[in-house]
Amino acid sequence: MAKDAGLIETNGELKVFIDQNLSPSKGVLSLVTVQATAVPVAKQLLPKTLGQSNLNIAAHMQHLPHMVIGTPQRPTMSNTILVNSPHTPSSQFLTQNPPSDASPWSSGKRGKKGEKNGKGLRHFSMKVCEKVQKKGVTTYNEVADELVAEFSSADSHMSPNDAHVYDQKNIRRRVYDALNVLMAMNIISKEKKEIKWIGLPTNSAQECQNLEVERQRRLERIKQKQSQLQELILQQIAFKNLVQRNRQTEQQANRSPPPNSIIHLPFIIVNTSKKTVIDCSISNDKFEYLFNFDSMFEIHDDIEVLKRMGMACGLEVGKCSPEDLKVARSLVPKALEPYVIGV
Repeated sequence: MAKDAGLIETNGELKVFIDQNLSPSKGVLSLVTVQATAVPVAKQLLPKTLGQSNLNIAAHMQHLPHMVIGTPQRPTMSNTILVNSPHTPSSQFLTQNPPSDASPWSSGKRGKKGEKNGKGLRHFSMKVCEKVQKKGVTTYNEVADELVAEFSSADSHMSPNDAHVYDQKNIRRRVYDALNVLMAMNIISKEKKEIKWIGLPTNSAQECQNLEVERQRRLERIKQKQSQLQELILQQIAFKNLVQRNRQTEQQANRSPPPNSIIHLPFIIVNTSKKTVIDCSISNDKFEYLFNFDSMFEIHDDIEVLKRMGMACGLEVGKCSPEDLKVARSLVPKALEPYVIGV
């Protein structure tokens, strides 16, 4: 009867849903039936009459003032559609309830699930980043094997529901994806199978300034190290020249020098004017000396004395003959010869 009245389409759907422009959301449809009072009509159309004649049902429905298809304004029955027709013995209320929380189309459930998965992916990517940063230089298989063992072990503190997600194939695929992301962000570099840690991205200007400060600091340190190395090279040349001179002196004299003529290294020399009055106090164990001068004085160590004696081949003052330079180069290891020339 509803189909003859034009309320049902050929596919079996209620036409009232199309007229009301309801959104095709998935939900629960309730049918509420109430008794309606008899409504006098001017003319009643029976199904047989409609079937035997070629009457236009749509034209007749326009002259039926007692057919109501609409949504009643009832605050107590929200989302309820009233379907009333003189061809039916009662009126029907069609109620559409909102989707329940158990619906898979619920945005809240879908958002919570996506958030959980996103958190897991972020956590997994952080683990990959930490592994590469800790090792400095590694490979894909090394990182993947460690994470597989870590997530598969019983000490990973993962719930049984989440443990199966991190199977070996899934972990290796995520390691591959995470490494590609880190490489695209210039955090790591990859050459063949070798993966190297570069560093987390920072502000370019600040990073450039920090690198310049670090460069100047290292250049100053290198300069100090070079100065110390040159001084040590001069000391070695002076000591070896002194040893050769003493050996030649003993060979020429055919005897050792007298004990009172030997000055053992290391030593210091204090010199002052002849008119200076010096008061010297010595401790009982002869390890401490106290000097009082009434005039200016100078103190020289053994290296300074050897340099003044010419044992450094004139390298300390930059006056070295080719013969002396050849001798000096022979007194140092071959790896240090460039530093002798640089002095």
